[in-house]
Amino acid sequence: MSFPIGLNLALLDSFMVLFDLYRMKNKLFGSYTGLPASELVLGAANFGSRRGYGADEKDIEKILNTYADAGGNFIDVADQYQLGEAEEVVGRFIEGQRHNFIICTKYTRSAEKDPSPVNSGNHRKAMRQGVEASLKRLKTDYIDIFMPHYDDGLTPIDEIVCGLEDLVKSGKILYTGLANFPAWKVAAIASKIPLAAIQMEYNLIQRTADRELMGVSDHYGLGKMLYSPLAGGLLTGKYRNGASGRLNTGSGNAYTEDNKTKAILDELESIAAEVDATVGQVALGWTLTKNAFPIIGARKPTHLNESLHALEITLSVDQLQRLEALSAVEMGYPHDLLQTVQHKI
Repeated sequence: MSFPIGLNLALLDSFMVLFDLYRMKNKLFGSYTGLPASELVLGAANFGSRRGYGADEKDIEKILNTYADAGGNFIDVADQYQLGEAEEVVGRFIEGQRHNFIICTKYTRSAEKDPSPVNSGNHRKAMRQGVEASLKRLKTDYIDIFMPHYDDGLTPIDEIVCGLEDLVKSGKILYTGLANFPAWKVAAIASKIPLAAIQMEYNLIQRTADRELMGVSDHYGLGKMLYSPLAGGLLTGKYRNGASGRLNTGSGNAYTEDNKTKAILDELESIAAEVDATVGQVALGWTLTKNAFPIIGARKPTHLNESLHALEITLSVDQLQRLEALSAVEMGYPHDLLQTVQHKI
């Protein structure tokens, strides 16, 4: 490729970054929406500083633009993130190009630092207040995917069902979802309304969702959004190398590894050397094989670029099996029992 004589070198460097950038593929979100979504979701939890930490304003702009330039169209946020500031940042970014993005946001905690019980939880009052406030902060008249942030342990299932159904009928939201709910409640709600999405923590260190949540999600055709795919940075290997991050900042505790974590990180380092990638890219590449949408967080543009390059990695069957074996969880009852008897039927 040739460039005009006299082209500014700084502009040339910027152009080459964009030219080399991996273009994300779209895949259908769940089995029943028909909605094409980018294979990586951008998590906006660090967009803002009202909680005393978060990404720099200039870095946020670079992160959002880089993500969009790479073909990203799916942003995950919540009213509680940076006490509403994260939604405001996203709202300013999508203004004028709202139609090009899928926005998922969540309620339950509210945007207040210490919300009153009447303003938080999963009941319809909190739900209605939450969606109206999120619409204003996001500068939009509809939300693509709306969900409670977690099971509050109090609100009856039918109350959640009726509230979400009313919001869909009103046109304020298009699709419903759940985050951090037990599998039996996911099944109960999905059997009553056309549930579309589920959010859960899932990574090589945290795979307990394999016991029930993954199965119920597939059964009901839900789009699976996996948060913390790098386990708070643990799966980048940075903590074992002496770096600090959200897992050890302010805790005063020295970093330690149990035997399972050590084995997983050692294997990640080995595979990273085999495929000429970083440890974090291999860990994220593994989650991309789970027919799901990993949510990647970024406080700096370099963090996002690191994640985007994970899309270029191809892990072999042998490499995936090695990681599967080391990270697998004990399934427990009744799964262990059924494994011994079902083949006899």
